[in-house]
Amino acid sequence: MADPARSNVLRDEPGRDPAADKPRWSRRLSLTSRILFVNVMPLVLLGGGVIYLDFYRKQLLDERFKLALVEAQITAEALAGATDARQEALLIQIGKEQRLRIRLYDAEGELEGDSFALSAPTFSIDGVAEDNRDFALTLDRWFDRVVGAPPLPDYREPQVDNAAAWPELDRARTESLTQIVLRDAADGTHVINAAAPVGLDGESLLITRNPIDITQRVREARSTVALVTLLALIVSTLLSFFLAQTIVRPLRELVQAAVRVRQGRDRQVEVPRLPDRRDEIGMLARAISDMTHALRMRIDAVESFAADVAHEIKNPLASLRSATESLNRVEDPALRAQLLDIATHDVRRIDRLVTEISEASRIDAELSRATFETVDLASLVTNIIGSRENRSENEGRPVLFDSETGRFLVRGEPSRLERVISNLLDNAVSFSPSDGAITIDLVRAENWITMTVCDEGPGIPVERREQVFQRFHSHRPQAEDFGNHSGLGLAIARAIAEAHDGTLLAEGRPDGRDGACLVLNLPALRDG
Repeated sequence: MADPARSNVLRDEPGRDPAADKPRWSRRLSLTSRILFVNVMPLVLLGGGVIYLDFYRKQLLDERFKLALVEAQITAEALAGATDARQEALLIQIGKEQRLRIRLYDAEGELEGDSFALSAPTFSIDGVAEDNRDFALTLDRWFDRVVGAPPLPDYREPQVDNAAAWPELDRARTESLTQIVLRDAADGTHVINAAAPVGLDGESLLITRNPIDITQRVREARSTVALVTLLALIVSTLLSFFLAQTIVRPLRELVQAAVRVRQGRDRQVEVPRLPDRRDEIGMLARAISDMTHALRMRIDAVESFAADVAHEIKNPLASLRSATESLNRVEDPALRAQLLDIATHDVRRIDRLVTEISEASRIDAELSRATFETVDLASLVTNIIGSRENRSENEGRPVLFDSETGRFLVRGEPSRLERVISNLLDNAVSFSPSDGAITIDLVRAENWITMTVCDEGPGIPVERREQVFQRFHSHRPQAEDFGNHSGLGLAIARAIAEAHDGTLLAEGRPDGRDGACLVLNLPALRDG
């Protein structure tokens, strides 16, 4: 018994242009992965950098807020109850050591002392060089807009410096709690004001810190992120051009090959298969190449089929024409009857040819739309044998089949499977002698069901066992009546078997006697 397993061999067609495979970057990555990587990388770098910088800035400011709160409270405690001279000395000392501006207000909110007035200022709000200010401010605004940072109030020195000019100082005096406020200076740096009550006599102080180091560190980091993002965009653009080449060039070659195939100017045009590529382009190239090969085979088959049809119909037509033309010249009744028999036989032969040719030409399309269902081959064979015996289609030859062997379930189209079995029985009947028996066996082997139809005829030579499945091929004894068979039966049966994912093969009898066996293999369906 032949092995029912079938293998599909993938061919690497010759004629592939090696130039199509020159780009060797990430062939095993899908196009989707490449495109996403190239386009998302700069965004990931930018987004990650912006998020990190915003978190970094907030962390630094939180630390300075805590420091400002502690400084304000300690300074307030130091100033409480001190003499005026001692207060001025403390304002100067703490201001210089901590690089702060400390202002002290009396119970009415009037300015009593200012460390910047008592001594040289320890910082200047205009801390960014003029040449870099515009770029720094633009970069700050852009990053703040990206992260959605709320705008800060501007820091401006009041024309009349008193407690009422500073809202945070007014709240500290009212609530007797230290207040922290963050503002933006004109140069884009931050200014932290900490207001706190001093003692119990109604005095209050305002500490101003300009943490320019935070702004410088954040701006340096932002510049680095901007530079990295710019470099990533440049690299991404170059990679995009390179990626476009790896996509566009092979696609252009596929288009050119497809156009040449469509125009049909060169029969030997080969569509490049790009076997080294494992992405969608390679899959497309191999699919188009296989499709082109299949179309060419289908065209060749149609052309050959058309030529065979013309040849097969031409023979009975010539015989019919000869018989009808001779009828007018023949007076002998016996000869006229013989000519009429020939004409009738030729008409039947033409009708049978047209019917089978029509079925052979549309069988693929019909099977592609057919709905498969569960079919019991044993029951189907039993019904076919009974129907053929009622119509005397077996011509008196016994058909031996054990119908009690159980259920043999397959998935298929019942009418087409019936046609396969009928064609195999027709073939066996046509080759069997008048007293020969036809044997049908059904066997389950692993995941396959095998049906064997054996006759007691002359058998099929080994070298012709594949030829018998070709259309219009008919190798018969010389004594058999000419024209009784179209040579399409076994070709149709094999086409139906392959459409059911099965095989149909010709073999010799396993017992060594004269005769042929046709073996049908179909995928088995589990019973129940």
